[in-house]
Amino acid sequence: MSPDILYKIGVNIPEEFLEEMMDSVNDSIDPVYPGYDRTFSYWKVTGTWRPLPGSEPFLGDIGKIEVAEEMRVEFAVRENDLRPAIEAVRRVHPYEEPAIDVIPMIGWKSVITADPSDGR
Repeated sequence: MSPDILYKIGVNIPEEFLEEMMDSVNDSIDPVYPGYDRTFSYWKVTGTWRPLPGSEPFLGDIGKIEVAEEMRVEFAVRENDLRPAIEAVRRVHPYEEPAIDVIPMIGWKSVITADPSDGR
């Protein structure tokens, strides 16, 4: 059996935009996990950056190092949902240049043999 290729998308976002971004993504993709939608992981992180001349930062001043609490959000999508998911993040994300990570991964169900006796 060929592996089920999925993608993990990760992004840091200010906490006040978290729920809206998760709703936007959820409304833009098909569920990856049967019987469940809006499946995200998130936790607090500290981000740092320095806006350079010519940028228009949401937070921070040109030439000064900025440090801010953000939320790290990760979720899985199928290949056909990559573009809609990233577009959904961009619609809500306030940063001029959000760092959006796209990481290929193999779905765990494609690497195990189903045991009919466990009912799954």
